[in-house]
Amino acid sequence: MSARSFLFAGGDTGPWRIAETKAIIGAPLPAAARLAIASGPALPSDPHASWILRGMTSNERYVVREEDRRQLVASQPALGRPEASCGALITIRKNAAWWALTQEQRQNVFERQSGHAALGLRHFPALARRLHHCRDLSENEPFDFITWFEFAPADEAAFDTLLAALRATAEWAYVEREVDIRLVREEL
Repeated sequence: MSARSFLFAGGDTGPWRIAETKAIIGAPLPAAARLAIASGPALPSDPHASWILRGMTSNERYVVREEDRRQLVASQPALGRPEASCGALITIRKNAAWWALTQEQRQNVFERQSGHAALGLRHFPALARRLHHCRDLSENEPFDFITWFEFAPADEAAFDTLLAALRATAEWAYVEREVDIRLVREEL
C-alpha cells in the first residue's frame, strides 16, 4: 500500500466516535462505535472491526479546467485543523448506467448538469475534504467513492446544505448506495 492508500475501520477503537450512521440509499453498514483511519502500510488498530473500507487518493478526475483545479486546491483547508472536531464519511456506489457512460459523458453530468465542483466551492474553506477512489482497487469494493470531510461544529449546517444540494442533482440519479456516517473527534 502507498501513502495514497487509506483504510477506514469501523469498530471499537479510533479517535473518531461515530455519532450517527444513515443508509441514504441501499444497504447500511454494520454498527460500529468508533472509526480508525490508517494510511500507507499501517493496518487498522482494531482487528475485530465491524467493517473496513479501502480507497486511494488520485487526481481530480472531473475537474478539467486548470483554473477550476487551482481554485479548488487554493480554497480547500487542510485536514486535521484543531477546530474541525466534526467529521463525515460519505460512501457512494454508482450504478452500472453511470459506468456505462464515457468519461466525457460522466464529465458532462458532473460539471454541466450537476455543477458538483461549483456546489462544493461555495462551502470552502469551512469544509475540508479528501476524496478516495475505491474502484481503482477493485470493482468489487462495496463503494466506488469515499469522501472524508472535517468541519467545525458551527459549520455542520453548511455541510448539510451542501449534501442536500448535491443529492438534488442529476448526478445522484446514478447513486445506488450511499451511507452517511457522522463523527466527533475524541482523542483517547
